[in-house]
Order: sequence, then C-alpha cells, then structure tokens
Amino acid sequence: MNVPVDEGLLLSMLLKIMNAKKTIKLGVFTGYSLLATALIIAIDPDKEAYQIGLPFIQKAGVEHKINFIESDASPVLNHLITNGKQEGAFDFAFVDADKESYIKYHELLLKLIGGIIAYYNALWFGLVVVPEEDNIVELSRHTKKCRIELNNFLVTDPRIESSLISIGDGLTLCRLICW
Repeated sequence: MNVPVDEGLLLSMLLKIMNAKKTIKLGVFTGYSLLATALIIAIDPDKEAYQIGLPFIQKAGVEHKINFIESDASPVLNHLITNGKQEGAFDFAFVDADKESYIKYHELLLKLIGGIIAYYNALWFGLVVVPEEDNIVELSRHTKKCRIELNNFLVTDPRIESSLISIGDGLTLCRLICW
C-alpha cells in the first residue's frame, strides 16, 4: 500500500521544519514516499518495486538525491554503524519494511538517527483494535500481532518519546531522548 497523500505531505513538511539533511528509508515499494523524503539512502530487497516509481522520481528531479540499495535492511544498517561510522549522522528515518523486523530496526536506527524515526502502518487498517476472536486472515493476524508488539514496545521504551498519529494507516513518530 502506498503512503497516502496527506501522510506524504505531513512527512515532507516535518522534514522541512526539521531542516533534515540526511534521511534513511527502509522499504521503498513504488517510491511515492521517497518523493517526500528525498536526500536519502533507500533500502529495499525488491528493486522492481522501486523501478515502478522511478519515472515519477525522475520527473520530480530528485533521482540524484536517492541512493537506492537493493538489500535487506539489517545488513546495511549494521554496516552503517560499524564500518560506515554513521552513528547519529541521520536526521530522519521512515520505516515501511517487513513488519516483523520493526523492533530490530528500531534498535539499529536509534544508533543512526539524531532526529526522528517514523513507523508506517501503526494501525494496520484498524486491525490492532479488532478482537482476536474476529475472523481475520492469517497474514493480517500475524501482522496485527507485530503491530501491537511494536506499539507496546515503543510506548514503554524509556529512550524515546513517541506519538501515534491517526493519519493514513497510522504513523508513529519517535524522538530519542536518552541513550
């Protein structure tokens, strides 16, 4: 699912307010959110999805601001921390990748981000509040569980302050307050 227009506009405005210079994006899909978060390292194992949106990125004139890396996110994040000496070097991260890895990504991103981490799909189509006994397909049930685990983890993480915004499919913004 693409990031909705209102969420893309919010992200774009937030980055301008922050005066973000260096951002990272985990999960690219068709690239719409890349237009809102240019100046970026974009990581996704599916280059074909990125290439679907590439004509729009080129038309917007921001292709030169995007370093697309075809890979799973964890190895790239670990490399940026250990070999790239990038701790605290990024102003913003937008996470829209494999949902079961968000907590793992959170731990790595806390080392890289000096500003805000945004997590997409925090409400998972509203399923995070649907009773467990309701008829939900297995994939959605698994992703719902991952979303609830992430939301519970973030709200109790003493290193950050967070806000879950009910825009689009839910957007959680996190700011590091102590390490």
